[in-house]
Amino acid sequence: MSFQGTKINPTGFSKSQIGFYLFLIPLGLFMILPVIYIFNQAFKPLDELFLFPPRFFVEKPTFDNFRDLFRTATSTGVPLTRYLFNTIIITTVMVFLTIWISVSTGYVLSKKTFRGKKTLFSINQIALMFVRTAVIIPTYFIIVRVGLNNNPLVHILPYLAVPVSVFLMKQFIDQVPDQIIEAARIDGATDMQIVFKIIIPLTKNAIATVAILAFQATWGAVEASNLYIQDETMKSFAFYLNTLASANTGSTLAGVGMAAAAGLILFLPNLIIFIVMQSRVMNTMAHAGIK
Repeated sequence: MSFQGTKINPTGFSKSQIGFYLFLIPLGLFMILPVIYIFNQAFKPLDELFLFPPRFFVEKPTFDNFRDLFRTATSTGVPLTRYLFNTIIITTVMVFLTIWISVSTGYVLSKKTFRGKKTLFSINQIALMFVRTAVIIPTYFIIVRVGLNNNPLVHILPYLAVPVSVFLMKQFIDQVPDQIIEAARIDGATDMQIVFKIIIPLTKNAIATVAILAFQATWGAVEASNLYIQDETMKSFAFYLNTLASANTGSTLAGVGMAAAAGLILFLPNLIIFIVMQSRVMNTMAHAGIK
């Protein structure tokens, strides 16, 4: 049997690719169905939302759910824009601080030599086993003891240490040649200059992955608003979304429509940021798999 002239991965279209298309196209369409459903659900009038059996596509699209969402938020005394503003500020600060802490910590654990280095990295690895829910009670006691209860900083400070991000950045920084670091030090570069001019440019793909993970974890977070914040003006948009279908909205039926509209607003940034950065995330996963 001869394979002469046959390419394993042809650059153009080849008959050998037809089998892959027949499998991947239906799979891709199936996986995109939830996204289409979220968009359709947000524009359904109430009679279609409660239709049985449920209808996948909207027949009479309307913006009433969005209008009700803004109107109801205003009538409660706290406008929807306040919740959105809180979440945007919290998420922006969290993403930048998480990136900085992960990169700087990964650099120290990877390229610095000091006593207790292996112990600290082992502690970080052990922390990977604990989900946030498992440490809610001790976290609550610490927050109350240090006086962060009902403080806007409680949305940020308890969640800055992300073991998986530190681990990811450390593993990628390990791949940066030590010779480059030493050459920079000989030229008089400080650690800060090495991080900004060498480490960050060479680990952009990993940083993009850390940014997405931090964004997703913060944008939809409700834990701080539920447990530590009593002032309504300090709570997050995700928390408000969770309360829409309750009796506090004044109408449970209308709350379902508003929840669908708010769900789309909450989902869109995650979709956009992943579409923008998905190539870097895929490169990160490919690099990790090959390594």
